[in-house]
Amino acid sequence: MAILIKTSAEIDKMRSSGEVLRQVHEAVRPLVVPGASTMDLERAAAARMDELRAVSAFKGYHGFPAVLCTSVNSEVVHGIPSPKRILADGDIISIDCGVIVNGFYSDCAVTYAVGAPSPTARRLLDVTRASLQEAIRQAQVGGRLGDISAAVQEMCEAEGFGVVKEFVGHGIGKSMHEDPQVPNFGPRGKGPRLKAGMVLAIEPMINAGGPEVKVLPDGWTTVTLDGSLSAHFEHTVAITKDGPQVLTG
Repeated sequence: MAILIKTSAEIDKMRSSGEVLRQVHEAVRPLVVPGASTMDLERAAAARMDELRAVSAFKGYHGFPAVLCTSVNSEVVHGIPSPKRILADGDIISIDCGVIVNGFYSDCAVTYAVGAPSPTARRLLDVTRASLQEAIRQAQVGGRLGDISAAVQEMCEAEGFGVVKEFVGHGIGKSMHEDPQVPNFGPRGKGPRLKAGMVLAIEPMINAGGPEVKVLPDGWTTVTLDGSLSAHFEHTVAITKDGPQVLTG
């Protein structure tokens, strides 16, 4: 495993990439309403990327056809935008997006409630979001990668939720996926030592039911095996001597 250490200048460039990505997410967020199609969100994101002169990190990646992953309800990750997928009151939708700016990648996901969510959906979103924040707090120089992973698992399983194991977070920089992999499960005190200059995409993927998932015939869309709701939150985070810095916030 070759974990690349970024210089402060490189982290500054990644912060600029993250700021652009934040603006793309902000352009999409107001459109997450009943009656919108997931393609409406895709078009808004693509237009904002063009305005900001950013390159999509997703479109064309291993053949993925869109700039956004739009995963609705039981879809965990990698949902493909479609004009036929219409959001309804009570849905939840994960919007995952990445951009390349000046050669550096950033990656961020947010799950939104559409209209009025069910109590289960609201609790799933609240706990998954909180688990990301707790994982980020563990991204301290001198700690272990497993401290980040365990923070997610402990919080979410204590609430009776399933932690997806087939998909994990990752290092990020001049490539979309770098070492190390960042699981959302595992014991504390294990794994590589965390060092200043590491940049990680930390991304809990949490199911309201069991942890098992399957990939649909389109080769991308991943759903919960039991049909339960799934939430996904992600930030690109730099580990620094002054503590973790969220680059996509």
